[in-house]
Amino acid sequence: MGEWSGETVGPDVWETCRDLIPAGSVFAFLAEHRGRLFPAVMFTDMYPSANGRPSMPPQILAAAITLQALHGLSDFETVQELRCDLRWKAACGLGLHDTAFDSSLLAYFRRRLARSAQPNRVFEAVREVVKATGVLKGKHRRALDSTVLDDAVATQDTVTQLIAAVRAVIREVPGADEVATRHCTAHDYADPGKPRIAWNDAQARADLVDALVGDALLLLGHLPEQQLGEKAATAVGLLALVAGQDVEPADDSDGRDGRWRITRGTAPDRIVSTVDPDARHVHKTRTHYQDGYKAHLAIEPETTIYTEVELTPGAGPQHHEAAVAESLLAGEDEPVDAFGDTAYSTGGARQALGGAGHRLFFKPAPQRPAIAGGLVLDDFRIDTARGTVTCPAGRAVPLSPDRGPDTPRSAAFGDRCTGCQLRERCTASKTGRTLRIQPGYDLQHTARRQAADPAWQAAYRRWRPPVERAVAWLVGHRSRRLRYRGTIKNNTWLHTRAAALNLRTLLNLGLTHNGTTWQIQATT
Repeated sequence: MGEWSGETVGPDVWETCRDLIPAGSVFAFLAEHRGRLFPAVMFTDMYPSANGRPSMPPQILAAAITLQALHGLSDFETVQELRCDLRWKAACGLGLHDTAFDSSLLAYFRRRLARSAQPNRVFEAVREVVKATGVLKGKHRRALDSTVLDDAVATQDTVTQLIAAVRAVIREVPGADEVATRHCTAHDYADPGKPRIAWNDAQARADLVDALVGDALLLLGHLPEQQLGEKAATAVGLLALVAGQDVEPADDSDGRDGRWRITRGTAPDRIVSTVDPDARHVHKTRTHYQDGYKAHLAIEPETTIYTEVELTPGAGPQHHEAAVAESLLAGEDEPVDAFGDTAYSTGGARQALGGAGHRLFFKPAPQRPAIAGGLVLDDFRIDTARGTVTCPAGRAVPLSPDRGPDTPRSAAFGDRCTGCQLRERCTASKTGRTLRIQPGYDLQHTARRQAADPAWQAAYRRWRPPVERAVAWLVGHRSRRLRYRGTIKNNTWLHTRAAALNLRTLLNLGLTHNGTTWQIQATT
């Protein structure tokens, strides 16, 4: 990679203007300890060529993207700060007369970082500082939560996605332009605008969607057989997804005559934009959704230090809070007390995390009675080991066989409900009450009993709320809306922002270096 000799353009800002830089700030810390936090060897693998060094040392760029993530700035705004703000110049080691660099260099550096073997090395570097200080020693609690981050692109409707996906195939796949010329007639795909129809006419819109889907299928069906590169294969796969996610056979179609309409409802894993295929509809609550990604985080609630973060697409069971919780706690050296809301309280999460030795303070989901104000599942005696269920009236029925961890079991009372005095509080079904026992019922039942303990409730009320403050910090400074496309780039940004926030927290706690190691110096 080569070495940077350390020359600056003009006087060194940190040496000449030290008193103007706020003491205890991230600016002052990076100015003094940038080399310790981001040593040159940390970036060697990102610059494998032996033919010189990068035009700008990676230590300076690492410091710049850390400050950028902390303050929620764009690349252009970051470069302007580096040119005009003494604090930024001191933090990144620039001279007083240094005009910094072109903003594209930040994008180039982030791309190298995201594609490297350690894309989260900035976060890991700060985590080593946390470990060296011992600030988390003896603190065995972790609070988990997630928040939705808006994507960086505009949501596209069905027509826009279909046209954009067809254009991408024509652009990337050899021979696709000839196929489109022969078979695709619904729209002039060389025209940058939308099709010219009466957009206030529902039938015209339906006919257009039908024709565009037909074009997409004809294009896919007539592409020449050939080995495709990465971009071409991605374009073909994206067109196939877009052509099928928003449409269904027309009302009077059997699905084989090529007639389509916009589907009623929304596909569970719907792509919202061909510009960022990883972005999804995210339902954080039943009544509110956004388009974007989910940021998952684990914090230590006394210090509010982020111990782990992860960014995932917003939809899909593999990206649910309970599914990500295990990875958030995977790096812990010993079991912890984990605090989380009902999103984490699934049987699978309890089995995995409890099996790892963690003590769980996940708020159980409330039980919903079949009759308002009536009996709930816990009013029945359910013995999954013996395979029996006894109702509050004392009537017992067998439980269906256990067919695996993903299959619920059932118990049907049928005629036993006839004449029962509790029936009006139990079921409105004419055939009697039927229970569905989900996998992990025993764990959930035990959790509900634990949650009724006043000591459990006191611990939850004390240690769960600090995570809300950590979420607020994470999305502050214009950071609710992402600036990049794709999971990989945005996940790298999320780790960098968490690292910057951790650094600020450590400085507030009294972070310093004694010449040998990092330590927290008590402040009066």
